[in-house]
Amino acid sequence: MSALIIKKATSMKRVLPFWVAAAGLLLIGAAHAAAPGITGPAFALTAQPAYITQPDGQAVYSWGYGCTTPPAGNRFVPATSTTPYCNSMQVPGPTLVVTEGQTVTVTLTNGLPAAAGNTSILFPGFNVTTSCSAATPVGANGLLTCEAAPGGTVNYTFTASSPGTRAYYSGTQGDLQVEMGLYGAIIVLPNSAPTNGSCPTHNTAAGVNPAGTALVAGGESDFRLSPTGAAYHLTQSCYDREYLFQFSEMDPNIHVQALAQVTAANCSGGFGTLNCRLVVPTEPYHPAYFMINGRSMPDDMDSNYAAQYPHQPYNGNPHMHPGELVLLRIIGQGRWQHPFHEHGNHVRILARDGNLIFSSSSAAQLAGPLLFTTTTTPGLAMDGIFYWTGRGLNWDAYGHHPGSTDPLATLTCTPDGNGYNTGNLTAVNYYEWCQDHNKPVQAAPFGDVPGGGPVTLPDPNLFTNGAWYGGSPYLGPDATGRATGATGTTPPSGTIANSPTGEAGFAFMWHSHNEREITTNNIFPGGMLMMMLVDSREFVIDESN
Repeated sequence: MSALIIKKATSMKRVLPFWVAAAGLLLIGAAHAAAPGITGPAFALTAQPAYITQPDGQAVYSWGYGCTTPPAGNRFVPATSTTPYCNSMQVPGPTLVVTEGQTVTVTLTNGLPAAAGNTSILFPGFNVTTSCSAATPVGANGLLTCEAAPGGTVNYTFTASSPGTRAYYSGTQGDLQVEMGLYGAIIVLPNSAPTNGSCPTHNTAAGVNPAGTALVAGGESDFRLSPTGAAYHLTQSCYDREYLFQFSEMDPNIHVQALAQVTAANCSGGFGTLNCRLVVPTEPYHPAYFMINGRSMPDDMDSNYAAQYPHQPYNGNPHMHPGELVLLRIIGQGRWQHPFHEHGNHVRILARDGNLIFSSSSAAQLAGPLLFTTTTTPGLAMDGIFYWTGRGLNWDAYGHHPGSTDPLATLTCTPDGNGYNTGNLTAVNYYEWCQDHNKPVQAAPFGDVPGGGPVTLPDPNLFTNGAWYGGSPYLGPDATGRATGATGTTPPSGTIANSPTGEAGFAFMWHSHNEREITTNNIFPGGMLMMMLVDSREFVIDESN
């Protein structure tokens, strides 16, 4: 792994005995995520209506982009075991994955109701040629770009000039059409390896114990989109996993009015006639739904392409091992700015809208800010790196104990120049913060801070329980037993959902710092909320859902 190339955060937020108020959330089974999409360079999209669902049971009339047909000559990425799709409208629209230097063509068909009028797509950051520029125009020149009339088609062509994450969205009556769901993401992958070195190979080996026995059956697949392992042309952008998050909000009153006017419209005379046009007020604006990738919590933690969300295929459910570099691709797709807080560490921003942030004194040194919250400005895309190592906990998260007979309990921690155990890629405690090695949570079984321990634990029955977080301050199976022995009172102790030999990860709540935005129609919990699951390296993270 290459975390050494990223400046270490000095303000690591602590792992809490998580999250008493959200105990019910974590009973949901783990469903992984990645950055799913379809490859280019040619795409055929249709803007069309459908209903998207919300956790409060509402089905909201919306518009979105879908594939005209299953993408001939294209492929879905990354590999998934559940059959992917984009043959009907979806919110957000299909993620378009292309390679730097490719000539990209997007053919848009307007399948919206006739009363909605023209529609179009903007591709900020690219020099776009449209069919309106041709000698025989197909579309009509709109205010911002070439537009497709109802039932019509328009072509957009541009060169994917540089790597990075960017948005695409409607350029026609944006206050209504973007609100209705006409937006999506473009990921441009670099066309060559970094110019200042190479990224480490993704660790596909299973962890092994000191006796050489594999802890897990088989290794892990590589679900990164970039074949070089870097988001850009510098090793500072190397990463191990990647996730795409598109933040948006929705005012259901606008959608209700749009549906009512579409239903009442008489378009026999064509768009623009007296009874064939939408006049939907978009102010005052009162959003009630706050979404990540078109879903609200807890729906966003179900798997990608889950059958129950036919028009909302993408989830938001990051998953990682300690020490891994997680590339976050973040886009603000709504009208509001959403201050999104990633618990566990700050996010080091690499670039905005595909533009790397360099130091003023060096053309090769990145100098993006270290953000406590990622501010998702409308229309702005950013790429950033998140990682978690356990530094700052002030106890040994792996439960090492020199007096234990468990061979894993006596694994060594040899600090590198930055204090982390990086000498063995397959060690369970790879990237452990060595300063806390062999440091128990509590020196006495019934002690607390005055009794010699770094933390005071609450009653075990008050710990957050569930399939994700086992209620233990230790990471991985048997770690509690290694650290405290058979008589220890630190959970798991038989009073919680997970057995001491089961999986125990750390679940970090990632959520909007606008409290209203973690509700669904004003009911908590909901909205822009998801969990980052940090799993012990003894477990394979399978993103193939």
